[in-house]
Amino acid sequence: MQRRDFLRRGGSLGAMAALTAAGWWPATAGAEDWNRAAFEAKNLEDVLKALGGRKAEASADVGIVAAEIAENGAVVPIAFSSRAAGVDQMAILIEKNPNMLAAVYQVPAGTLADFQTRVKMAQTSNVFVLARAGGRHLYAVKEIKVTLGGCGG
Repeated sequence: MQRRDFLRRGGSLGAMAALTAAGWWPATAGAEDWNRAAFEAKNLEDVLKALGGRKAEASADVGIVAAEIAENGAVVPIAFSSRAAGVDQMAILIEKNPNMLAAVYQVPAGTLADFQTRVKMAQTSNVFVLARAGGRHLYAVKEIKVTLGGCGG
């Protein structure tokens, strides 16, 4: 490492430390705020309960776009959205994964509830997208088949 690079990086770290000490830079990423009970739940009812819901109802206002067959369970692309008014949270649940809840997204007011991500699937399974809108929980479900060896059969 060149002396110039060392001084530049050291100056950046020093500035970040000063901003953190002054309270202008967050000291943590907020990982302590995660919902452990929801992510450790093994079925839909337990996940829903941990997320603060009682029951979920199927809705055409929640949609999932994903391939019918995923050739690589380690990287399964999924797009999901909700047209329901007042959506403030969306979640992806994979029925046959060791931990059913794969992700939770907080949707700020005025934001379009439309996401794309990649999830890991252990095997062929139903994938649920859960949306919380106006205190109600709505969902859509789609079966995604995971093939072995990437042969598509």
